[in-house]
Amino acid sequence: MNPRAVAATLLLALTGLAGLARAAAPACEKKLRWNDDPPFSMRLPDGAIGGVQIDINVEALRRMGCGVKLVEMPFARALVELEHGDLDVLAGAFRRPEREAYAWFSTPALHSRNMLYIRRADAARWPFKSLLELRGSPFRLGAQIGVVYGPDYAALMRDEVFARGVSKVSNRHGLWQMLERGRIDGVIADELTAEFELAGLKLSDKLLKTLVMVSDEPAPTAFSMRSTDPGFVERYNSTIEAMRRDGSLQRIVQRYLGAEAAAAALP
Repeated sequence: MNPRAVAATLLLALTGLAGLARAAAPACEKKLRWNDDPPFSMRLPDGAIGGVQIDINVEALRRMGCGVKLVEMPFARALVELEHGDLDVLAGAFRRPEREAYAWFSTPALHSRNMLYIRRADAARWPFKSLLELRGSPFRLGAQIGVVYGPDYAALMRDEVFARGVSKVSNRHGLWQMLERGRIDGVIADELTAEFELAGLKLSDKLLKTLVMVSDEPAPTAFSMRSTDPGFVERYNSTIEAMRRDGSLQRIVQRYLGAEAAAAALP
């Protein structure tokens, strides 16, 4: 075969390979934030990244023809990246006026309440029915830095005296340990997260979920306005609804939390 024929054959082969690569590539790729926040987002024992929110979004985006690039980052940084368009998808983000300036929000796929947890031995000591009843009491509350817990918590934090006594840390595991040791009197946590974490820490028999519901606001998935459009979010909502109808959502939640929690978490 002469050199020109060889070159032509190689060119055709390379063109074919490029075509196959284009065919194999997803129509789009979205950056999805993850962080260590079981059971919603976490590193699994085999080293893979999973969790309720991660699995739901990866499956929904797959059905929409999109690949997913998982990016690990704290929540506060994720909001900045979302605003700038360097992050496409942020699961579990409460809708807030300042966030609506740069993000579209989906219909929530999950429902879970923020509840107040105390030591079981202190149940009689703290018979509160509302978070606002903590104002003026010696109750020592623990909270995570930068987390939005709802309007009652925001009202409490406007009380300078009470706010000074709130212990704020970045890691919720540290809060559970502080509560067990009596360094604080209570922790606010998502009930699905608390159930998962307390079982793992073997603290379910020592720490108690009270009747104090701090907030009951579902957290949707946020999409950067710089990299997505309203039509994409509409397709996402339709995909999530299809996953609800075919049982995929329930199976994902059950994978991490069991049937009872799945029934409570799916609105």
